Amino acid sequence: MLDYSKEADRYDASRGGEPRAAAAAAAVLGLIPPDAGTLLDVACGTGLVTRCLAARPGLRVTGVDAAYRMARMAGGRVPGAVVLGDSRQLPFPDGSFDAVSTVWLLHLLSGPEETSSVVAECARVLRPGGVYVTTVDKAVSHDVRSDIDAVLAPRPVPPAVDRADAVDAYAAEHALAPAGRARFRGHGQGRSPRSTIEDLRRGWFTQIPPDGPLAARFAAGLAGLPDQDLPRPDPQFSLRAYRKRR
Repeated sequence: MLDYSKEADRYDASRGGEPRAAAAAAAVLGLIPPDAGTLLDVACGTGLVTRCLAARPGLRVTGVDAAYRMARMAGGRVPGAVVLGDSRQLPFPDGSFDAVSTVWLLHLLSGPEETSSVVAECARVLRPGGVYVTTVDKAVSHDVRSDIDAVLAPRPVPPAVDRADAVDAYAAEHALAPAGRARFRGHGQGRSPRSTIEDLRRGWFTQIPPDGPLAARFAAGLAGLPDQDLPRPDPQFSLRAYRKRR
């Protein structure tokens, strides 16, 4: 996994910046009740999405992140509303929030047990009747059936812990019932062959050692594609919402 404290300075520019954050926040807000007064944004990162969420009138938003530099950047964007904390043991009492979001978190977790524990924590700090919103199927979202995806198709892929059906099951275990779905565009995240080669070399593909022969083979395939700097289509990300039983 990437060191997200080290990634903080370049994180926004490499992941769609403000347009992507605004699209994500709008989709999340479309799934929570209009009368929700409080929202916890878990793994808030640099706070770009958190700031967009907090722009909704009448909604008090709190961000939490485990990476110090990420949380520090988020605190600058949403002053007084960001804390340092672990998503597996959230530093809040039971039933503290009307809504909870995890945007681009579950896919980073180590396996089903850890993923279920994070969903459990989100359910714990949610009041009865409140709504939990999360991204699902992130890896699948990045496959836009482009020539880049064709080159990368043989790569080793770890089992996805954020599969929608798996997240549905974790939610059900913790008294969360399905409450809606949405999709949004990952603005600025369409891959070009050259940017994908750079991602290979910096270890973005976690199952491919960046200095090994497999990375070199994929890099060679990517280097042979046309339009080296032309981004392919942006991904479309998926959200699921769940309501906590009363």
